[in-house]
Amino acid sequence: MTARLQQVYRELLQRFGPQHWWPARSPFEMMVGAILTQNTAWRNVERSIAALDDAGALLPRAMVKLSTDELQELIRSSGFFRQKSRYLHSLAQTIVNECQGDPLALLKGELSAVRRRLLALPGIGPETADSILLYAGLQPVFVVDAYTRRIFSRLGVLTGDESYSAIQAIFMDHLPHDASLFNEYHALLVHLAKVHCLSRKPRCEGCPLVGECENIFKTG
Repeated sequence: MTARLQQVYRELLQRFGPQHWWPARSPFEMMVGAILTQNTAWRNVERSIAALDDAGALLPRAMVKLSTDELQELIRSSGFFRQKSRYLHSLAQTIVNECQGDPLALLKGELSAVRRRLLALPGIGPETADSILLYAGLQPVFVVDAYTRRIFSRLGVLTGDESYSAIQAIFMDHLPHDASLFNEYHALLVHLAKVHCLSRKPRCEGCPLVGECENIFKTG
């Protein structure tokens, strides 16, 4: 398993190169993006981030001063804006009240304890928590998303019904605990899923993993 996971990583990196992910200018912007990207395309998140930036609201102390209506309007393009505005306000208030306004202070401490702290916040599930830990906190934790499940099911590594933690354990148990490796690996999987490994009509031609894929859509 270790050799196979490493081979997949090498093939993706050779084909696509470094992805420079997560595209954010600060840890708090990254955290905001991780919440906004739930159930929506990244292009919609970019519009919300730009609106928050124009309003000077990409700082915890600035965000908590926004009214609910103001925040909802700024993030409307990301969808589910009423729910997400509550999640963002809760995150910003926690950082201001418990961390003196420093987002990184929220991520300091033993990994499992910090993860539990994040999971206790409204709107933050395992994938969002792990994204924040990896990309904002630079913690060596592998992020599992729908793309991970899709790709490795088609590669025959997963059956498709494993739990989040079971899938994560495969990567954590067979790869070095290196934040930069986990960062790049996850970003490459996202890119592959968007370019080739689409959900309904995969574009198998030219895919760097086509030779070892068990995808039932594949022809030839």
